[in-house]
Amino acid sequence: MARVVVIGGGLGGTATSARLAKLGHDVTLLERGDRLGGALVPVEQDGFSWDAGPSSTLLPAVLRDLFRKSGRPLERELELVAMDLVREHRFEDGSTLRLPSSRAGQLHAVDELAPGLGERWVEHVASYAEEWEVLRRHYLEVPWDPEAVPRELAALLDRRESLRRRLNRSLRDPRLRLVAAYPFLADGQDPRDVPSWAGVRSYVEQRFGAWTFEGGAEALAAALTARLATRRVDVRTGVRATDVVVRGGRAVAVATSAGEVDADVVVCAVDPRGLPALASYVARTTPALPPVICHVGVEAAAAAAAGLPDEPHDLVVHGDPMLVVRAGGTAPDGARAVSVHGRGRLAEDILLALARQGIDLRPGLLTRVDRSPRDLVAQWGGSPLGVQWQGRRTVRRRLGPRTPVPGVLAAGAHATPGSGLPYVGLSAALVAQVVGPA
Repeated sequence: MARVVVIGGGLGGTATSARLAKLGHDVTLLERGDRLGGALVPVEQDGFSWDAGPSSTLLPAVLRDLFRKSGRPLERELELVAMDLVREHRFEDGSTLRLPSSRAGQLHAVDELAPGLGERWVEHVASYAEEWEVLRRHYLEVPWDPEAVPRELAALLDRRESLRRRLNRSLRDPRLRLVAAYPFLADGQDPRDVPSWAGVRSYVEQRFGAWTFEGGAEALAAALTARLATRRVDVRTGVRATDVVVRGGRAVAVATSAGEVDADVVVCAVDPRGLPALASYVARTTPALPPVICHVGVEAAAAAAAGLPDEPHDLVVHGDPMLVVRAGGTAPDGARAVSVHGRGRLAEDILLALARQGIDLRPGLLTRVDRSPRDLVAQWGGSPLGVQWQGRRTVRRRLGPRTPVPGVLAAGAHATPGSGLPYVGLSAALVAQVVGPA
């Protein structure tokens, strides 16, 4: 049985802790905040609550595997709900695309933009099928060594083509290029710096669908917190990890605001830049900055009059700035909780920018909470969006599951295989494979 100390109580840290505790290890989880969940913890004010981060996920099998491998099945703790629509896109030319999750649904919906576009779209998405299989077999489901990559995977990761170039080559309609690039644009990424294979997300979205949580992301955080209690993980909130203590060439403890915590294995589930022992190994990477966010509580009638859909999917208003309206959260009777995310040139109040796009939430405004990228990074101790893409080499510059420091592993958004709920969940599974059973 190993003494494992996990740094960070977001999804990466809690998922890793639950898995390793079930494998029989003595696990201590350190979290700088007063509760677990990281970006899953909601924002609350005046009787409203809003999802602070993601309100949906892809690859539901990742969460199902996490709960099954750490105790009771997911379905006995939390209900996942399949989304009929992934997103609604509104373009600058006035056209709209309501994108379903199925291949047939996407074919029909995209064809309504212009005859023949649907076939072009599904062909583009299908072009990622082989890349998905290579990534799944050699990168997502098995611990990898950036210095010893299987030939098939190396050929994919070393490809020079950017996502922007691939989309320009495959999709002539600029609206479809925006749809395919949207997940990266929403994370503040430049498609010119994203490798082409990362566009496999469109394939994953279509093949496995998008899912929300009954009760919101907060319900997932609560289920994970309960699972840690069941597995008897020593959870210490309000404790800030300051560094990994290395003696004799390997990690032996974690230095914290409350003293050292001895460890045989340390798992970094936060931005490694905050730990001097790891910072030099990620000096050539940059964190991806969160968007500008405005959480608002509005009268339900005003939200309906503004044209907000009742469904839980995101509404994307393309342009500069790009605005994303998200309906995750809870509200008093007669009101709705809405979050507005902004990317690009926001030279005015975000609600005014939204009103200029024909969605005016100001007449029915009951309350609002504004959060800048700086606010979000300060609250979470780093960016939940992980590492900024800076070309094809970025994938090898992320840590995880192993690191150059013996005895230290890495999970979470800044680690392999990257940010987003399913990939962070996979990072925890990779760490558990490396550590193995007690």
